[in-house]
Amino acid sequence: MQQLTKRVPTSALEGEITGRFGYEKHVARRRNSGNSRDGTCSKKVSPVHPAAVLLGVDTRKDVHVAAVVGDLGALQRTQPFPAMTAGYRQLVQRGRSLGVVGQAGVEGAGSYGAGLAWHLAVEGIEVIEVNRPDRPTRRRSDKTDTVDAEAAARAVPGGRATGAPKSQDGQVKELRVLKVVKDSTVNNRTQAINQPKALLVSAPAQLREPLAGLSNPTLFKACAALDAQADAVH
Repeated sequence: MQQLTKRVPTSALEGEITGRFGYEKHVARRRNSGNSRDGTCSKKVSPVHPAAVLLGVDTRKDVHVAAVVGDLGALQRTQPFPAMTAGYRQLVQRGRSLGVVGQAGVEGAGSYGAGLAWHLAVEGIEVIEVNRPDRPTRRRSDKTDTVDAEAAARAVPGGRATGAPKSQDGQVKELRVLKVVKDSTVNNRTQAINQPKALLVSAPAQLREPLAGLSNPTLFKACAALDAQADAVH
């Protein structure tokens, strides 16, 4: 690609010189005529460096939709990619084929886009987390995943998105997992306490009355001691 970007302007320059002098280079009969050209020049054509582009991604569980926006604001390409490692590689390669990718705006970088955010960071691309649009507003305005991906890319230079996604590794990740387990355990315990109390509300009087007003530990011990074959239980 670098050789191509060098040859194209060089060929154009050679054609302009030929048109001005009226003959091709290396023509011996025109040498020493005051305007001869020997086909060499000390100047070199500087290579054209790729322009910077911005990447925007709308993430979903199975498929991510990416949009590439040029440094002048023009939408260059949109394309869906599978939400897996191979898809992440394709997404980065496609973006870099259009220019230098330095930043990426990612919707859902802490949920469906967590794996993509980690992959982009490994590739040296700065990830900016973009808040998802309000779903009712999105439906009323007929927005699509492609439009959301483009909006995510434009949110970075526009200043609407400036925050980095939450860390998905190290102690932060470990604490997050522990909190999820703790919250789940507390919810399960609460449900286990409420279920026998709810059942006693409609239980027969001979079963309900002896258990009414007991503390939780005493109630559970009394329920565990009940005879499953007794008439009061049925």
